[in-house]
Amino acid sequence: MPTSARSSSVRVSKKDVEKYRRSLLAKKDEISQELVKNKDAGQENSDESTQDIADKATSSYTKEFLFSLSDTERTLVQQIDQALARIDEGVYGTCTHCASPLIEKRLEAVPWTPYCLDCMELSEKGLLD
Repeated sequence: MPTSARSSSVRVSKKDVEKYRRSLLAKKDEISQELVKNKDAGQENSDESTQDIADKATSSYTKEFLFSLSDTERTLVQQIDQALARIDEGVYGTCTHCASPLIEKRLEAVPWTPYCLDCMELSEKGLLD
C-alpha cells in the first residue's frame, strides 16, 4: 500500500462517525423522497385508456425506467442501512472483506461503501464471496 494512502487510512473518530451518520441519513431521506416521486410519476402514467399505441409505448418505457430506478435506489438504501449498522457495531470505516481501514477520501465520496479500493475492484470483477 502506498504511504500516502496509508497515512490517510486511520480509524474514524467518533466526531467523524457522527458526521458520516448524518450524511448517510440525509442520503437515505433524499432517496426516500425520490422513490415517492417515482411512484407518483408511475401512477400518473397509468391512465392508458385514452392513449394511442405510440403513447402507450412511451408510457410503458417510462414506467419500466421508473421501476428500474427504484430498484437501484432500493439497493442503495440497503447499502446505507448496512453502513449505519456498521456504525452501531463500531466497525464503520473498515473494509468488510479485509478489515483494512478505509481511506478518508473514499468515505467522503461514498460513505456507504463496505470495501477498500482493492476489495471493491475484486468485487466488481466477481472475485469476492
